[in-house]
Amino acid sequence: MGGEQAEESKRACSLAAEACEATKHYGTSAATVMALDHVSVAFEAGKFSTIMGPSGSGKSTLLHCLSGLDTLDAGTVRIGDIDLSTLGERQLTELRRTQVGFVFQGFNLLPTLSARENIELPATLAGSRPDPAWVDHLAGLLGIGERMHHRPTQLSGGQQQRVAVARALVNRPTIIFADEPTGNLDTKSGAALLELLAQIVADERQSVIMVTHDPAAASHGHRVVFLLDGHVVDDLAEPTTDSVAHRLAALEG
Repeated sequence: MGGEQAEESKRACSLAAEACEATKHYGTSAATVMALDHVSVAFEAGKFSTIMGPSGSGKSTLLHCLSGLDTLDAGTVRIGDIDLSTLGERQLTELRRTQVGFVFQGFNLLPTLSARENIELPATLAGSRPDPAWVDHLAGLLGIGERMHHRPTQLSGGQQQRVAVARALVNRPTIIFADEPTGNLDTKSGAALLELLAQIVADERQSVIMVTHDPAAASHGHRVVFLLDGHVVDDLAEPTTDSVAHRLAALEG
């Protein structure tokens, strides 16, 4: 392998995800909304990164394109060293099942399944046998070990979201994408969940990219990327609630 290729491979391994000149629009030519306008941004592996911005800034679109849930009109996105634009639909589905975990505002648990069965579902759908020891480890880490035989209706909102996090981790993905994961939780449960995500990043060397509108939520991460009108306009390391709130106020002012 040549020097340039080796350097590129090393760089890719240090990145969880990357967008390069990512462009995405919605609507017809008469009423086009440019959600992403040549966005280039990279997210380091093993870190808890957050994407923020005013409503309509493109933050959820960027998350969905980075994760392969949506496609770009132009540009590229990568998860590790994999260029998603080179994958067919079957390959993309396989990637999402094996290397990507998702946590959304809605818990999206199947009501007829127990907590354990919901957690094991991605492995089952991928045609593999869930590792019982790993499932038990996740349940213990997330504090739901005694609730594994309960169905979603028997769990609190915070417990349901912890089940959803465990489900996102069951296939040992390389990256987790979280879209407003505390949106349906009370303040206490939301803070506890974010602390757990930060712990997972630290203990399991996981990579998390989260969209949120909440400065307090963003303060649990290592970095915040700010979007405005489909552009990256700011980048904040070691965020605090106050520093994030100040940057957001400046963008929305």
